[in-house]
Formats: sequence, structure tokens, C-alpha cells
Amino acid sequence: MYPVSPQAYDRAITVFSPDGRLFQVEYAKEAVRRGATAIGMVCADGVILVAYKNSASNLLVPESIKKVFEIDNHISATASGLIADARRLVDVARLEAQRHNIAYAEPITVEAIAKELCDLMQVYTQYGGIRPFGVSLLVAGVDDKPKLFEAEPSGALTGYKACAIGSGKKEAEEFFEKEYKDSITIDAGIGLSIKAMKKTGDIALTPTNLEISICTTKDRKFELLTPKDVEKHLK
Repeated sequence: MYPVSPQAYDRAITVFSPDGRLFQVEYAKEAVRRGATAIGMVCADGVILVAYKNSASNLLVPESIKKVFEIDNHISATASGLIADARRLVDVARLEAQRHNIAYAEPITVEAIAKELCDLMQVYTQYGGIRPFGVSLLVAGVDDKPKLFEAEPSGALTGYKACAIGSGKKEAEEFFEKEYKDSITIDAGIGLSIKAMKKTGDIALTPTNLEISICTTKDRKFELLTPKDVEKHLK
């Protein structure tokens, strides 16, 4: 029997390597690890999303880059990796939220949306001729209580109190392990998230390259903070 090179197992998504790995899925996860850092956090009075926009040129219009997407009034998502893939997934989630609202006359839950996205992402890991989504999503919102989920390229779904995706995931989550508390408020959570973002590398945070979105348990509606409000938190 001729020896098989490791490269033979990364040419098709449907082929497992002898040690049980799907290389194409791992490559998709690597695309996420190279993406800009995004953070989600569950607070006592709501949930927040903080995303860094990596501007490679001074000629870019900052407003043309979006990292936080509204799915429904009470659900939002941020992404790291291939943002074009994220936009496609967000469109699917928006459609599913509207279908649920029409069919049942009630808003869809955060977990149901996250599961719907993960089911789709998992399908793209088991058929030939397609590739996995090269993006991870943090899906956050408030239904009966604030919730945060991470959807990975493999289709894995995990609930978190505080989580980061992208290039600064390790540094941010190590920081949260020490500093995060269940009783933290939204304002304090934003401050903690900004501190965590600063620990992910030599990046200059400005109101134009940082997106912050909040949803409180009081009104259950996501609000994207204006650059002026972001600047206040940065100070």
C-alpha cells in the first residue's frame, strides 16, 4: 500500500484524515483567527457587542465597513473572518426571524436564531463542491434574559457570559477570566470590553474604528452607539 500524503485529505470537505480531522474546517477556523477582534458580553441589565474595524488604508470610508448587524429588534450579531460570509448568514437569520414572527406572532428567541445559523454552517461541512463558511459569529440578544452564543465554522454552538472571536480571542478571554463578574452593568461592561480590546495588540482604538451595540433588559431593542458615545467610553 502506497503512503498517503497529508495534502490528500485537504482537497475535499467530505474526506476525514486518518486522525479524524476535516482540514477544510480547520482552514476556515484559521480564517477566523486572522480576523479583527470582536467581543460579546452578558451584563446584569443587558448584553453588549464590541467590534474592531481594521482599516487598512486612510482612503477607506469607515462607515462603509460594518461589523455589527441587526437581525431583529432584540437580536444582533458581530463577526470575525470573511465578512462577506457573515453578511450571507445574517440575511438568512433575518429571514428566519421574520418567518417566525409571521407564523407564531411572537419574536424568535436568541438561541433559536443561533441554532438556525449553526445548522446551516454544519451543512456546509459535509457536501462536496462547497466550502465551509470562513467566519465565526457572536449572536447576542434579550428575550427572557440576556444571552450570548458563538457560532463556529464547524456549526458548533456554545453559550457564553463573555466571549471574543478573531485574532485577539486568547488575550481577551484570559482577561475576562480574571475580571468578569455576573453583576457587571452595561456601562462597566463596555469599559471592560475596551480594556480587553486594548490587550489584544498594538491597536489604536478610535470612535471610527470601534462599533459598540447594546440591548437592555428594559426596552429589549438593540442600539448602535454613535461615534460621540463611543468616544465618551474610550475616554
